[in-house]
Amino acid sequence: MATYFVSDIHLGANTPEFERVFINWLTRLGSTTEKAEALYLLGDIFEFWIGDDVGMQQYPAVSHALKQLSAQGVAVYFMSGNRDFLVGKAFAEATAITLLPDPVCIEVHGTKYLLSHGDVFCTDDTAYQRWRTFSRNRISQTLFGLLPRSLRQRIARKLRNESSEKTLRKPENILDVSESAIKNAFSEFKVDHIIHGHTHRPDLHRYA
Repeated sequence: MATYFVSDIHLGANTPEFERVFINWLTRLGSTTEKAEALYLLGDIFEFWIGDDVGMQQYPAVSHALKQLSAQGVAVYFMSGNRDFLVGKAFAEATAITLLPDPVCIEVHGTKYLLSHGDVFCTDDTAYQRWRTFSRNRISQTLFGLLPRSLRQRIARKLRNESSEKTLRKPENILDVSESAIKNAFSEFKVDHIIHGHTHRPDLHRYA
């Protein structure tokens, strides 16, 4: 049985048809003909997530499909991205998935992997790293969760628009992962492979 790694689908930014395709794929992973061993969702599965109370109402079909997949014996893991870092325990319990820290080491059939959404490796973008530290702070997240739903939605839209504008103004090399950060991760975690998303640049890189 295969192990799958998925990131940066950005459900909610795409058409409803794209969400249906994704749900159909999840259904196949739980079927007897294409049964998966495990599925790792490595962040930005959702375009934005302002709390489990709202997110599960916005994506009921996806939540149901993940719950069904877990019930069929497929191990499902979720790691937050920079868009859906507020996915929490309520969503995990409702869908029977396991939340993962970023980064995390796993072993698949004797091979060691380091998994990450990938934004933690974009160390050249110092402004973003400051925002990342602030947004992952538990106090910041708790205070944001206390705000009314409508205000959280407005803040999320504002931050998303600002992020898009800033991204257009930043040099390409800053938006990509830092090579030194990747090499340091290999050295620190002693793994054979690193799997990450975030950059929207599917590729395979080799390091001596």
